[in-house]
Amino acid sequence: MVNGKTNANQERERCDSAGATRMSDADANDHASPISLAYSVDADDAFMFHALRAGAIDTGALRFIHRRDHTAALNQLAIDAGADVVAVSVGVYPQIAARYQMLPHGASVGRGFGPVVVARRPLAAGDLAGLRVGIPGATTTAWLVLRLIAPEAIGVEIPIAPFAAIFDALASGAVDAALLIHEGRLLYRDRGLHLVVDIGDWWSGTEGLPLPLGVNVIRRGLGPARVAEVSAVLRASIAWGLAHRSQIIAQIAAEDRGDKALSDQALIDHYLNLYANDDTAAMADDAKRAIDVLFARARAAGLLASAVEVDWAP
Repeated sequence: MVNGKTNANQERERCDSAGATRMSDADANDHASPISLAYSVDADDAFMFHALRAGAIDTGALRFIHRRDHTAALNQLAIDAGADVVAVSVGVYPQIAARYQMLPHGASVGRGFGPVVVARRPLAAGDLAGLRVGIPGATTTAWLVLRLIAPEAIGVEIPIAPFAAIFDALASGAVDAALLIHEGRLLYRDRGLHLVVDIGDWWSGTEGLPLPLGVNVIRRGLGPARVAEVSAVLRASIAWGLAHRSQIIAQIAAEDRGDKALSDQALIDHYLNLYANDDTAAMADDAKRAIDVLFARARAAGLLASAVEVDWAP
């Protein structure tokens, strides 16, 4: 690690000159310009977009520029309309729906599992009222669901890069509990922490539905024809990844993501079993329905200002 950032974060292949700024619709419709992709350094996103980065599939006339960042930053990038395709939290979609459609592939879906809240001592979900909970971002799906579970918990935003920051915050007492997303949910036991609640398990028990956590969105300003063209290539990239899983796992393991545990191939394999699978290839009807239910519940709880209707890209 250098200056608190992992090599993978330092990589950040910039989204051309418009990387962190809003592009005009005229720019977006320029068929000569590259498509800007923004996604996380986590294994499931690396898996989805590997074929594009490696030049393993035919993209026709399309060219892609890649940027990788942490979840909260990607959500903000989408709010700022700073890339053509962004891997975002489902929870941020209400803020970006005017400019982005949701893609029907590339999703991370928890079926009876999801992000976890952990603590240094045994706690129940009801004990979180008034406690400081380290969260990966105010726009994440995990925090949206946790506010349904424990509305009086106090969220303390702690960036997920560097990876160990949330565990350090727990150890120092800066927070009383931590909401872990991505690979963190697989490592907390090794650090002597106690499970408070698995929010995917809670959601499944409450709604009888899976919990869609992350999705890919695409800029409306690209126009219907180019949206369909990009969507088809992204679908092909995911299909290639599923067909070459072992090869990608080995390459992900070789990346420096800031913690030695993240290079363990068995852990990566387990994580991809959870979040890079058939649900990633094509979002099932029950997962789509779960997004509608989540937004309706959040609206009823006063967490969303208005109703949200998902607009699906082809």
